[in-house]
Amino acid sequence: MIADFSKELIRLTPTRDFFIGIDSDGCVFDSMEIKQRQFFIPNALKHFGLYSIEIPLRTTWEFVNLYSLYRGGNRFISLIKVFDLLSENEEVRATGCTLPDLTSLKKWVKTENRLSNSTLRRYFESNYNKELEKVVMWSEAINEEIAVNLKKIPPFKNARSGIIKASRYADLVIVSQTPLEALEREWEENNLRKYVKYIAAQEHGTKSEQLSGAAKGKYEECKILMTGDAMADFDAARSNGVLFYPIIPGREEQSWAVFNTDALDRFLSNTYSGKFEDDLIKEFLKALPDKQ
Repeated sequence: MIADFSKELIRLTPTRDFFIGIDSDGCVFDSMEIKQRQFFIPNALKHFGLYSIEIPLRTTWEFVNLYSLYRGGNRFISLIKVFDLLSENEEVRATGCTLPDLTSLKKWVKTENRLSNSTLRRYFESNYNKELEKVVMWSEAINEEIAVNLKKIPPFKNARSGIIKASRYADLVIVSQTPLEALEREWEENNLRKYVKYIAAQEHGTKSEQLSGAAKGKYEECKILMTGDAMADFDAARSNGVLFYPIIPGREEQSWAVFNTDALDRFLSNTYSGKFEDDLIKEFLKALPDKQ
């Protein structure tokens, strides 16, 4: 039986007047590029048998998962986006390569609101087909290899001090689409787990659902801030009517420095929204193109 982690979020009670949701990969930890390049892509080449299109696959994969407005999304939704783009790529078409049939995965994504390894495996076991099996094997292999090989990836410069400072004034909750096991391990390894009230992962639903369950109706909306490096973080904030602080891709250390010296104090003094937030968001959106 799969645990309903969302109930744990709803049961959280405030211990501070302020709340800050924080993404993890690519926001606190400089782990996105190494995970995608060393674990996600190699396993895609292997499990989907796509070595004949390695170069366009790597290029498209990195665009979707690292350098576009799609970065930071749930891995299964991102997988679909990668192969949708590859199906339109003339170079790929010219090779005659057969891309995986993700019909079953697309159906599952539309009907399941907890897009995790455990829910996918349960769906696969009752809806067996070879193409879906490849997705399951790909995703589980990624988790296994990361758990064994990826240790103590440090936070971005200025992130640790920002988290410690913020924890004195606000309840901090991790809002992420990374598997829970990896998040727990990464935050413990870096001695940061003690500063956060709770860790929400892909098992807890979308980022918007996580933010809503953890904070909505428990804190004043002007006292809720979502911090992240991807459109999913921005969308989570906007869908819940709360503030957003961007960790701008490529300028992470600078973003955390501004958080430490200016943004956090503005948030705590209720002077964050308006031009200050708007200008930050404009810079954030410029860093996330929608086309290759």
